[in-house]
Amino acid sequence: MKKVSLFLLLVSISLVISACSSGDAATKVKVGISGSDTTIWDYVSEKAEEEGIEVEIVRFSDYVQPNLALSEGEIDANAFQTISYFDAFIEEHDLDLTPIATTVIAPMGLYSEKHETVEDIPEGGTIALAKEATNMGRGLLLLEEAGLIKLEEGFDGNGSVDKIVENPKNLKFEQIVAGQTPRVLPDVDASLINNGIAVDAGFSPIDDSIYHEDETATPYINIIATQSKDKDDETLNKLAEIYQSDDVADFIIEERDGNSIPTFVPLSEIGH
Repeated sequence: MKKVSLFLLLVSISLVISACSSGDAATKVKVGISGSDTTIWDYVSEKAEEEGIEVEIVRFSDYVQPNLALSEGEIDANAFQTISYFDAFIEEHDLDLTPIATTVIAPMGLYSEKHETVEDIPEGGTIALAKEATNMGRGLLLLEEAGLIKLEEGFDGNGSVDKIVENPKNLKFEQIVAGQTPRVLPDVDASLINNGIAVDAGFSPIDDSIYHEDETATPYINIIATQSKDKDDETLNKLAEIYQSDDVADFIIEERDGNSIPTFVPLSEIGH
């Protein structure tokens, strides 16, 4: 009888331990990114684990699959795109996705080997910019912010030089493939270079550009997106909160050396 009682006691203890372990188990979240660099999300994952959230980073090789995979429920969230790209993509593909938090901005910059400031660019100077519509649009907005040109009212972000309504310095524009924008620097007064291309060319968008985007370039802030039905999910919003912590901001600044700027703003500021 004592053996039976002891056995039952051990079984009861085992069940209690099992139940406690089950209650403490981490909630798993799959986050999709584009590219192979997981440095920031590795750091976020470590902090999330302390909060009982196990993050699985799912890498994609393009800018299409992360949104399609999210829409199909293959991942729980993604973090790879600007709000401008996101809005255009979900409209084109009729996807029911939504942003739940902002992350960083990877600033586009204006670079020059001939001039130290925007003001130094001379009358009739030449500016190189990417000829692809979205890249050109972003570059033109940066030139407007720098005070070099003025664009038509209601500019939609799709670039075309005929949308410039004021050009007080009579600047000329050399339209080239985005990847060539660093190479023409010796031949132009300044060149607009995308963040990733600038970094690959050995430039720091913050230190080496004569002008660059900041947190006010709201269409180009990156986001964390989820399915719309999950926008209030407690775990996903906790993960977003962890990303937007001071620790993560400091890590991004140190790790990226200014190439990515932590930009934690309310979704209302980016039109969501």
